[in-house]
Amino acid sequence: MDDLKAKVVLITGASTGIGAGCAKALGALGSRVVVHYHSSSDAAAEVAREVRRMGGEALQVQGDLRKTAECERVVKAAVERFGRIDVLINNAGALVRRVPITEISDEVLDDIFNLNVRSMLMCTKFAVPHMHHGASIINLTSIAARHGGGPGAALYAGSKGFVSTATKGLAKELVGRGIRVNAVSPGVVTTPFHDKFSTPEQLEAMRQTIPMGRLGTVDECVGAFLYLASERLSGYVTGQVIEVNGGQYMP
Repeated sequence: MDDLKAKVVLITGASTGIGAGCAKALGALGSRVVVHYHSSSDAAAEVAREVRRMGGEALQVQGDLRKTAECERVVKAAVERFGRIDVLINNAGALVRRVPITEISDEVLDDIFNLNVRSMLMCTKFAVPHMHHGASIINLTSIAARHGGGPGAALYAGSKGFVSTATKGLAKELVGRGIRVNAVSPGVVTTPFHDKFSTPEQLEAMRQTIPMGRLGTVDECVGAFLYLASERLSGYVTGQVIEVNGGQYMP
């Protein structure tokens, strides 16, 4: 993957979890990584330090990507520092909170869709003019987009379903620019996401549905992102959703 050396990679939500794992792995390959975060400044600073320690360059940028203007500002900061964007990883997103349909409010609806859908669309909108032939966009979706999610997660699952479908539409739209668009769909992966939104009992119930018999790790997801980021390895791959779930869902 030496073609990723010196590539400019903007990762949204890169302070923890899968985003942080991708940032560190890309740093080890010599990439120039823009570490976006919303509120976890200390964690983002540690990720940026690790990227530099491994031989990459890092820029730490804060922004609330639920807002269009903030998406534009984060992309602008990346371009002002590095001059272009070679890879955009739209990783920012969250379940926000579990809410049954009878308790959904406009505020909850807006929070979930702004974070999971608006951030992906708007970061892509503002990044594309600064991307070149051979660039790559990688969206983070979820196994929930396939099976509807767990209790109280229908909105989250629907927002990720949007991401999966929009990935295919954007791949068709941007192919003329030489930009590939794909997505990675993790299953149940041990990240702060599940620390916050899933009980030990829920995680155990999920584990029992996984043929491999265990939960996944961040490192086991990162390889899919590196593959899709590398034009040398995946130059003929676009419009695809790569499932990383231990066999829990087999499309």
